[in-house]
Amino acid sequence: MKQILNFIDGEFVAGSHGRAFDKRSPVTNEVIASVAEASKADVDRAVAAGKAALRGPWGRMTTAERVDMLHAIADGITRRFDDFVATELSDTGMPVSLARHAFVPRGAANFKIFADIVKNVPSEFFEMATPDGRGAINYAIRRPVGVVGVICPWNAPLLLMTWKVGPALACGNTVVVKPSEETPQSAALLGEVMNEVGLPKGVYNVVHGFGPDSTGEFVTSHPDVDAITFTGETRTGAAIMKTAAVGARPVSLEMGGKNPAIVFADCDLDVAIENVMRSAFANTGQVCLGTERVYVERPLFERFVEALKRGAEALRLDRPELSGTGMGPLISQEHRGKVLSYYRKAVEEGANVVTGGGVPDMPAELKEGAWVQPTIWTGLPETASVVREEIFGPCCHVAPFDSEDEVIRLANDTRYGLSASVYTTNLARAHRVSAQLEAGIVWVNSWFLRDLRTAFGGAKQSGIGREGGVHSLEFYTELKNVCIKL
Repeated sequence: MKQILNFIDGEFVAGSHGRAFDKRSPVTNEVIASVAEASKADVDRAVAAGKAALRGPWGRMTTAERVDMLHAIADGITRRFDDFVATELSDTGMPVSLARHAFVPRGAANFKIFADIVKNVPSEFFEMATPDGRGAINYAIRRPVGVVGVICPWNAPLLLMTWKVGPALACGNTVVVKPSEETPQSAALLGEVMNEVGLPKGVYNVVHGFGPDSTGEFVTSHPDVDAITFTGETRTGAAIMKTAAVGARPVSLEMGGKNPAIVFADCDLDVAIENVMRSAFANTGQVCLGTERVYVERPLFERFVEALKRGAEALRLDRPELSGTGMGPLISQEHRGKVLSYYRKAVEEGANVVTGGGVPDMPAELKEGAWVQPTIWTGLPETASVVREEIFGPCCHVAPFDSEDEVIRLANDTRYGLSASVYTTNLARAHRVSAQLEAGIVWVNSWFLRDLRTAFGGAKQSGIGREGGVHSLEFYTELKNVCIKL
């Protein structure tokens, strides 16, 4: 059986207490690996290695040298491209097309884009008058915050981990990464790449385990972890924020979402269907930016629902490595239980099940996997559980609306505010509606179209802070002002 080890101070090591846990395939539910669980002592060692690296060769590197190192890491991921694709498929069950064309390439791009941003970021310079007439100058210097705790989700393991590690290293920090216990392999494999390209020891560390009373809590509560970045569920993010208050450490939190899509009758229907299909069912609906609430202007409502139904029923559920697979399983049996509980709630609350709503009939070798059907509902009130609460599965509720003001109110009636999408050919309406939506990112006639230089983050209970481009630098650096009397 495959062994997944911690990566501490440049070495792969088992947990000091000797404990390990099983990693199961979401496709078949078979045990595919044994993962070494990090103890508190292991986390202490990882944090100490990060602190030491800040004082060592890594801390003495120039910006240009760090930039070259990050480009080397990106090239290393590209050289091991097929290995990273294999780990993503093995851990998550995502279709190979998604891993090859989106998630793994973004893993490499996250290092290159932030290397180039930090190389070109401008600084501040001010001249000022002084009483003696000789004047003074002020200029700003960016310095790393120190050791950054990186708490990662399981839905896009490499992409979302490197989205944090890339800018952290570009700014000169060191990291202690705690990947999800569901998806440990990509973070470990990246340790091999770090050694292959000669990254100094202690800069990149990986500790495996769980959350409360385990590795995650050991990282976030460690007094020598200087900042914490987290992507995941809102309640976990709130707990991390509370922990980070001890020592007044900065946090960057990207949390839950219940994202709306607004489809106006004047939209390009093919464009709207294509993008809502992706936003509802891509990665089996396990996307923080995914769409679980769809509002369609009444004249288009019936045509839209029928077209979306045809699209969902055409998705091929199969092994992730097959090129024709359109949707894989959920991440685990536990998560499938949660999603199926919402499928049952929808029926109990009076939903019209347009399609799906249960477990697909899979071949014998796949029957034990975490499979569910892509599901569409209509007919529920806005107070229904599946309309209010994040499900994180391949499902959406579609409701009609009659006016612009009404749909803006419906879209904003949520405790979340991560993303939204608007489909219309009316440019003035697109601007007008986008400005009124309470979300960190709004797409018009598209979905998941990302320029990595732009700000990314959520409003309300979907998060705190912004990452992407120079906005990441605000979190991963401390800005120091130097005042020189002339």
